[in-house]
Amino acid sequence: MERNQKPSVKLIGEDGNIFSILGRVSRALKENGKEEQTKELSERVMASSSYGEALQIIMEYVEVE
Repeated sequence: MERNQKPSVKLIGEDGNIFSILGRVSRALKENGKEEQTKELSERVMASSSYGEALQIIMEYVEVE
């Protein structure tokens, strides 16, 4: 995978719990050599003020299916 390419993560039809989503996204980042982004992502999502904002942050890191 190219360094700037975002990994794809299936979210449609999956558990919508933000912690479950965060776990799947973090796993995808690690599997695609972007482990350093997982901590930053987690901190930003936890500091977000809404579910919608958290999803927007997540979409900065991965392509959502």
